[in-house]
Amino acid sequence: MNKELRKFYIALRNSSRDLLPIVLVVLFFQLVVLQQSIPAAGDLVVGMLFVVLGLTLFIRGLEMGLFPVGESLAYDFSRKGSLFWLLSFAFTLGCGTTVAEPALIAVASEAAKVAAEGGVILDSPEARKRYALGLRYTVAISVGLALVIGVLRILRGWPVQYLIIGGYLIIVFLTTLAPKEIIGIAYDSGGVTTSTITVPLVTALGIGLASSIKGRNPMVDGFGLIALASLTPIMFVMVYGMLM
Repeated sequence: MNKELRKFYIALRNSSRDLLPIVLVVLFFQLVVLQQSIPAAGDLVVGMLFVVLGLTLFIRGLEMGLFPVGESLAYDFSRKGSLFWLLSFAFTLGCGTTVAEPALIAVASEAAKVAAEGGVILDSPEARKRYALGLRYTVAISVGLALVIGVLRILRGWPVQYLIIGGYLIIVFLTTLAPKEIIGIAYDSGGVTTSTITVPLVTALGIGLASSIKGRNPMVDGFGLIALASLTPIMFVMVYGMLM
């Protein structure tokens, strides 16, 4: 069997295995707990097949494209020896991937809709669009700054636990000041930010950078960027809510 075809088959098998518990849970509650037949069973089967195929292609794409690109770029920038360009790359990478994050787009759109219905903003398409874009760009800038801090942490060898603890203390303080309408959105923004597009590139950046610097352990120093990228959006969105 062709090497690439074999890798694709393994990824397909793993995706099917990972999806199986979800299917079993849905079937159990539908058939045993609710005791109802499955509506549109044929469409459900076709949809599940598409999910398995899409998940398989996505994982293979990460392995073949995003991970190698992220690691090689981080390695090349560190070898170039320019701190300015390395930090610029980290910031723009964080901003670019976050703006395009599908989960964030969905949350921002729903937040704008609820804000309009609640009278926080004008109930018009233009106002909702501005609110959603403002929320997305606020989160994007915060993730960019988080990656800058994370890259500096890898370069300087700062312990990640102190940054995380300090970040959560700031979040707790801001929670006492922020309007209650924005707090839930802020916490959700921190969760949806690190999703399908952001995580692979940010992880590859950290591992590639830690691998290229003498005295840095990729297992110890290469990870932690995702945690920082989850913290800063919560802070920035609460400040955004206070300003709005």
